Amino acid sequence: MRFQILGPTSALGEDGEPVALGGPRVRALLTLLALHAGRIVGGEQLVDGMYGPRPPEGVANALQSQVSRLRRALGRDLVEFHPAGYRLVADPQDVDARRFELLAQQGRQALAGGDPGRAATLLREALELWRGAPLSDAPHAEAAAAALAELRLAATEDRVQADLDLGRHRELVAELSQLTAAHPLRERLRAQLMRALYGSGRQAEALTVYDEARKILDEELGVEPGAGLAAAHLAVLRADPALGAAAPDAAPAARRRQGLRAQLTSFVGRAEEIEEVAARLRANRLVTLIGPGGAGKTRLATEAAEQEPGDVCFVALAPVSDDAGVPGAVLSALDIRDAPPTPDRLTVDPATRLVAALAGRSLLLVLDNCEHVVAATADLADLLLASCPELRVLVTGREALGITGESILPVAPLRLPPPETGDPLDYPAVRLFADRAAAVRPGFAVDAGNAAAVVRICRALDGLPLAIELAAARLRTLPVSDVAARLDDRFGLLTRGSRTALPRHQTLHAVVAWSWDLLDESEQRLARRLSVFIGGARPEAAEQVCGLSEDVLFSLAEKSLVEFVGGRFRMLETIRAFCAERLAESGEAESISEAHARYCLDLVMTADPRLRTGEQLEWLVRLDEESAELDAAIRWATASGRPEVALRLLAHCACYWWMRGHRVTGAHLAADLLTALAFQPPPGMEEEYVMCVLIRAWTGDVDDELRARLAEARQLLPAYSLPLRLEFLSMLLSAYTGPPGEYDEVYAALLDRADDLQPWQEALSYGGVGFLLQSVGRAAEALDNFERSLAAFKAIGERWGMVMTLSGLGSLYEAKGDFTTAVALADEALAAATELGAETEIAEALCRRGDARLHLAEATGARADYLRAAGMSRRNGSTETLAWAHLGLGQVALFQGDLDEARALLVQAREEVPADWYSAEDTRARIATALDEVNTRSAATPSADAPSAGALGEAVSEPPAGPPGEAVSEPPAGPASDPSTDPPGEAVNTPPLGPDGGTVSER
Repeated sequence: MRFQILGPTSALGEDGEPVALGGPRVRALLTLLALHAGRIVGGEQLVDGMYGPRPPEGVANALQSQVSRLRRALGRDLVEFHPAGYRLVADPQDVDARRFELLAQQGRQALAGGDPGRAATLLREALELWRGAPLSDAPHAEAAAAALAELRLAATEDRVQADLDLGRHRELVAELSQLTAAHPLRERLRAQLMRALYGSGRQAEALTVYDEARKILDEELGVEPGAGLAAAHLAVLRADPALGAAAPDAAPAARRRQGLRAQLTSFVGRAEEIEEVAARLRANRLVTLIGPGGAGKTRLATEAAEQEPGDVCFVALAPVSDDAGVPGAVLSALDIRDAPPTPDRLTVDPATRLVAALAGRSLLLVLDNCEHVVAATADLADLLLASCPELRVLVTGREALGITGESILPVAPLRLPPPETGDPLDYPAVRLFADRAAAVRPGFAVDAGNAAAVVRICRALDGLPLAIELAAARLRTLPVSDVAARLDDRFGLLTRGSRTALPRHQTLHAVVAWSWDLLDESEQRLARRLSVFIGGARPEAAEQVCGLSEDVLFSLAEKSLVEFVGGRFRMLETIRAFCAERLAESGEAESISEAHARYCLDLVMTADPRLRTGEQLEWLVRLDEESAELDAAIRWATASGRPEVALRLLAHCACYWWMRGHRVTGAHLAADLLTALAFQPPPGMEEEYVMCVLIRAWTGDVDDELRARLAEARQLLPAYSLPLRLEFLSMLLSAYTGPPGEYDEVYAALLDRADDLQPWQEALSYGGVGFLLQSVGRAAEALDNFERSLAAFKAIGERWGMVMTLSGLGSLYEAKGDFTTAVALADEALAAATELGAETEIAEALCRRGDARLHLAEATGARADYLRAAGMSRRNGSTETLAWAHLGLGQVALFQGDLDEARALLVQAREEVPADWYSAEDTRARIATALDEVNTRSAATPSADAPSAGALGEAVSEPPAGPPGEAVSEPPAGPASDPSTDPPGEAVNTPPLGPDGGTVSER
């Protein structure tokens, strides 16, 4: 089926016969859909095009009714419904308007390629598709109709040009006379008429056409003829022979650069963005650069305009005070003066004058800094683009224009280095700082002595070019280390911008204040409240905490006050600091921080139990998103005298922190909270308090005060009881304080409480029983319980428990001497821990695999495992696993005969073993055994340095039942027990090795 909209709308069937469409509304609907054939057209756009500014009541039903009628006429399959609107299922070339555009483009290309014959044929075919006024059955689609009419006129000019190149001068005079009368300001038509007249032997008349054109342009617009018309005039005066074969308006003219300032500084770090802007401008006629203040939009637009091969006009809209001044600013930048007033001359509004002046001109128009006059800029851009087909517009602002055809390109801050990087100058933010700093302090360079401070400055300023330049300017009077140290008061520090810059670009505070002042009251309220979020917020979180609808949040995003990244709305730190100041001034800081803490508490209480189910990966990722918020909420609750809130938050974060290896952060937060509590539990919160004490001990940095609290922890909770609120507590309690009694008592308590266990607790208890049985030498029964534990954890999809149980199984097979199976089990544990993203468990699995590999004499593989484990443990603060890794590396060195390295590594491991870690005795015993072997070999003859198989077995000596990390199930005898019989997992707690008797990643 074919569709005709270049005139009265019609649809032609396969036989070429018209299809009966029905009334005017159906025709209007088909017109709008055909105009965008193959693409979805929004319901609002259809309503606007069908009914104009006054749609009827129940317009949604009315639209559906017209769609139904159109489907009956065309066939249901040709009009598709989509959630965003409707789509006409048709090839765009089956619509005469789209085919016209394609043919006109091909004709223009043929003309430019020097093939006027083919160009004339194509352009005639295109123009013959017209049957009347375009979109005549959609009277409210004026803009689209105007654009098509303009394309028709441009195609006519191209066709005339092709005919002139073919020597058809006499045939064109009459047609061109009519066209210039209908379009008196169209300079290309007048130049073509001059050429046709001259080619017909009518030179004087050709010169008269020029004089008439100059007079009209002066009276109507106050401008002189453009380059093309002036070139045609000069060619006629000179009797240029080229007039008979080539178009005078095609003569090359010098590029015009209006309003573009020469730059005084280098352009750093935007090569990819420049290419992207150029590509967008080739593909789209309207491109808008959006971003926060100081992101470098103006400079990027300027550099892109400088590389433009054609004419450019740069219009600075920042000085414009109101919407009415926008067209005038563009006229002024184009150097179009007002026509001299006369009594009989009608006043022509600036927008109309612009349309007339730009109608036939190929130009890139840059409208810079439009955010305060965005509505007027949008209206003018829409008008000019619809009326001037050779015009392209590049806009900069803090929000998009929001009009059809706009290509939006966000301008991000400069790319930043990580806190620790090998070469910071690989990153454009640092290169910009170095460049601007060298300008104010000759000889300045980024080197090893100042690199950390420079990186800190650039990261603190979010990579914003203007902020970085202001910071670099401070090096006139301050060393770089002082600038970095003073950025907590960034708005007081960065106040020395260029005197010739706009006032809002002279200080960092003014940059952000300009954006702030453009917000309405509700946007300002949300912006200041949103500053309570450290790492951004999901829409529902922002709405819950800040008390405003997400529509206001979307508005802030559109205005570049917030950015949408990874499903979260976040502020650049500079903007957040400004908004935090406004929050403090408003008197709302306390209530908003409390709402933020309540949101975080609700989240962790929902997430915590799910971390021990098959949903754990999903919830770990969810908590990863909110990690900074959780830390901030705990700090606020601790500092503001709300210890109960802080305790609950911290206690329900424990399992997440443990699985993710956030040991150092958790321990520091717990230390501050314990100080605020004066080491006394609030009434009824003994479980939370004990959890806080245990978290404080995570890093192994235990002083006398904490040692005493650890000793009290077991007494604060009833023996052999299940925690009422904190399922994960029992595992940690066992890890740090050991079982509550002798083996028989613990085992009896487990049997007594077995019916009370939830699935995770039951799975954990099987593992705990396995560790207990192993500790008393009942290996076969231990193996059975480990396998039941592993099956139970797999049934509920809980990977962390799987890793713990696999580690216990591995220790059993190591004890039996089946190191090949132990390696396979470690591989399985490593895969599960990697899927979980638990670095502590990954490090432990690597250490266990390293132990088994070393027994198999695979020293190279064992060393690689220990090195990787050491790196992970160092990052996450797991000193017990770090000690295990260094113990393993010492054993590898011993195996390879490097006694000095072995001694150094073993001594280092001994110093790293946490003094108060419940299961550390086994690790110390292994270290002592290995050091004895080193000393024995050192005293022996040189030939004794090469290890034998027996020496290897002595050095590695029955790898411990578990790593020196998170203890899970120490032998009932306590730390003084024989290391060779220590169980491999975490100590049992009430009931043994259930959720109360934690068993996890061993030691």
